[in-house]
Amino acid sequence: MSQTPAWDTESLALRDHRFLWHPFTQQQKWCEEEPIIIVGGSGAMLTDSRGRSYIDGNSSIWTNIHGHSHPAIMGAVSRQIATLDHTSFLGTTHPAAIELAERLVTLFPMRSLSRVFFSDNGSTAVEAALKMSLQYWQLRGHPRRCRFGGFSGAYHGDTAGAASLGGIGTFFDSFAEIHFPTKRFSNLQELEAFPHPEELAAVIIEPLIQGSAGMRVWPSGMLRELRRFCDRTGVLLILDEVMTGFGRTGTLFACEQESVMPDLLCVAKGLTGGVLPLAATLVTEEIYKAFLGTAEEQKTFYYGHSYTANPVACAAALASLDLFDTERTLENLQPNISTLKKELERLRTLRVVSEIRQCGFIAGIEVMLDPTTSTSYPWQDLTGAKICAAARNHGLLTRPILDTIVLMPPFCITEKQIIHAVDAIALAIKQICLA
Repeated sequence: MSQTPAWDTESLALRDHRFLWHPFTQQQKWCEEEPIIIVGGSGAMLTDSRGRSYIDGNSSIWTNIHGHSHPAIMGAVSRQIATLDHTSFLGTTHPAAIELAERLVTLFPMRSLSRVFFSDNGSTAVEAALKMSLQYWQLRGHPRRCRFGGFSGAYHGDTAGAASLGGIGTFFDSFAEIHFPTKRFSNLQELEAFPHPEELAAVIIEPLIQGSAGMRVWPSGMLRELRRFCDRTGVLLILDEVMTGFGRTGTLFACEQESVMPDLLCVAKGLTGGVLPLAATLVTEEIYKAFLGTAEEQKTFYYGHSYTANPVACAAALASLDLFDTERTLENLQPNISTLKKELERLRTLRVVSEIRQCGFIAGIEVMLDPTTSTSYPWQDLTGAKICAAARNHGLLTRPILDTIVLMPPFCITEKQIIHAVDAIALAIKQICLA
């Protein structure tokens, strides 16, 4: 019988504090406390080095779909790595990438998105889309189309190009001087009033819901109207489905809910089921054909990464897509969406809960000092972070967006675990805000 290894938590914590630099983390405070050291995962649960178990309340940063260590994905990874671990995608190809590209294309209506460009993560998928858009217009003889349209509150990644489109100053203002030229709009009406659409190469949006803005849901029909604007003005439409793709909103892709097809679509996070880093930028045949030519014409898209289309990651993605069929993932997800909605309603009785926002299996619970006057807690109080820290003691692991508590677990979570997760949030809010 296999035994759970004994972890030296104190030693691991000291070495973490000595050698690591964590993302989006104030390191001084981080090094003052013992970290949660995750050593195992199964289904919707994670286990730390002290043997404590937690519901993975944000799917390990919005990535995991079918649950941790799913045997079908683990088996596919094991078989692929025993055959081919990695090969350059510059000048060669391999079966897993070919099959995955074909599978992805067939998920969309015929003659819509027909070509797949692989990269490593959401930021690079967006980066590729932006550079494709710029070069496309250059090749078409319209170099004036060199600006991008984005929206306030948006988050599209941290690489220089992707960050250019971001609408959250905390993340991006420090690097403004190296950003692509971008015009930000608060809503569709502002975009439609923009007097120079002929200068825009593309507009990018997170369809249906903005993640890092605090799970802000777009008005119904907004995406459809945005598509019409792009059709009228010739502006390319980029959809960032890095968070919303692969079932998060209740359909395989968020754009399906308003019957919208973009010119470019970016996916990552859930592409491999949340197991390995892989991303893809899907484009129309029209965009792809603009890059066809001889070497002398210099139409090559000069962009790529060392681990582009890694075979092991592609195998994981294929296995994940298979599970959508064999386990009827989207069909079985619908009762969980309903359960989550019902359980979240219980939180409205807490006087500091100002709003509960849900889109499919994505939820954000916002707390305020006084919702009746829209008075927020001082940001320096880190109220959301304190609530999430308290929720750990009740078996839930998640992260806030300022004072919005995120709840978007793996799809395999049970009804009992959903109830437990909402209970943990309620108890944490009471402890931090209502004690």
